[in-house]
Amino acid sequence: MRIIISPAKKMNVDRDSFPVSALPRFLERTERLCHALQGMDAPALKALWKCNDAISKLNVERLVHMDLRQGLTPAIVSYEGIQYRYMAPGVFTSDELAYVEEHLRILSGFYGLLRPMDGVTPYRLEMQAKLAVDGHRDLYDFWGGQLAESVFSETDCVVNLASKEYSRCVTEYIPAGKRVVTCVFGEEQNGKIIEKGTLCKMARGEMVRFAAELQAQSPEALKDFDRLGYRFASERSAGDTYVFIKEE
Repeated sequence: MRIIISPAKKMNVDRDSFPVSALPRFLERTERLCHALQGMDAPALKALWKCNDAISKLNVERLVHMDLRQGLTPAIVSYEGIQYRYMAPGVFTSDELAYVEEHLRILSGFYGLLRPMDGVTPYRLEMQAKLAVDGHRDLYDFWGGQLAESVFSETDCVVNLASKEYSRCVTEYIPAGKRVVTCVFGEEQNGKIIEKGTLCKMARGEMVRFAAELQAQSPEALKDFDRLGYRFASERSAGDTYVFIKEE
């Protein structure tokens, strides 16, 4: 089993919490993306990133000094989003760290696919960004089925805790005989399941922590998830879609 999650926009440099264990497996392709970004001027980058002046200035400066091979931060503590705060990797036990290193994979528009202890540097590049590189019209085309091929080379089953923006890099390329189990975290309103962005991110982080504490080896074990008020709803779930409803 492998668990896939999305990255976060906000990133941190932390060279003290954990050691970097390896470079990202798609680093040569990342270098091509980096070169393409470094060839763009500041207004074009700001338009690509769809951000304000302060964020644009910060990331332009990052590009100027970017080193993809030295002074790196383990991916799992580099991202600072809500999901990562609720995952709380800084307080993982050694067994839990070993678990996520084996089972957790982070999807990235810049790095492709990351293991938790792969060394990264702060960047800004969402998977939906319209960056044309090497004849590819955008990042979905640039990565194609490579990320799915990589993760499915390790397992027959992927647990999807990623947003649709990122998970489509895997779900659109499922090989025969493999499966993707998607976890949905929502609230029941007027007979419908409503997902709320922030609450979903919180639950996804908690689910990673739950899996690590449980040392879960199959998606079925995740049905016991009972944090942040969520419970598995068998009557709402179907096949490889696991629905967790937040109780009032």
